[in-house]
Amino acid sequence: MTVAGRTVLIAGATSTSGRAVARALLDAGATVVAVGSDQGRIDALESELPGVIGERADLTDGDDVLELAMRVHARVGAVDGVVHLVGGWRGGGGVLGQTEEDYRVLERSFTALRHVSRAFWNDLVASPAGRIAIVSSTTVEAPVAGSANYTAVKAASESWMRSLAQGFAKAAAPAAAVVFRLMSLAGLEARLASSVVDLWRSDAATLNGSTVKLTSD
Repeated sequence: MTVAGRTVLIAGATSTSGRAVARALLDAGATVVAVGSDQGRIDALESELPGVIGERADLTDGDDVLELAMRVHARVGAVDGVVHLVGGWRGGGGVLGQTEEDYRVLERSFTALRHVSRAFWNDLVASPAGRIAIVSSTTVEAPVAGSANYTAVKAASESWMRSLAQGFAKAAAPAAAVVFRLMSLAGLEARLASSVVDLWRSDAATLNGSTVKLTSD
């Protein structure tokens, strides 16, 4: 089994890692729906990678995500995969330096994950090869004061993914929820992209609920 012929939605697709994942999926024969919040960057991505289907949406707005799902279904049908790359980093200053403003910005990635995974849940369960993946951080294993906000949001996202994994197992669906954990994405975009493509080369039961560490080695 491969990703060829599958439809994969990338949330946060206009980032450097998003472009790398989109290119790898296209090269592997997948249909790619690239979702971002900036129409200009989406247009640029469609020009850079012919074949990409761009969609603009505010993924922190539940109603906007439901409308996105309806548009995607009308354009390409159900999706077989979701790659969630909405994120960013803010931190420093120890525990007292963890500001509410920083936390609210970081929390948007978790809110987006909840909305997107719920909107496309039925697609993933019904697919013969449903996959959903996020990028998390090694700081979840070893939290530090200066990244407390960031790590807390990543930990919540990982917990949500484990809940999705249990839901897939309970539904006896051939689907998998996977967490990629790394120290920093910089320089690992190609490794992430190839790892996403490989999700469709492995058995769902083996993948579901797994955490995959990505390193430069």
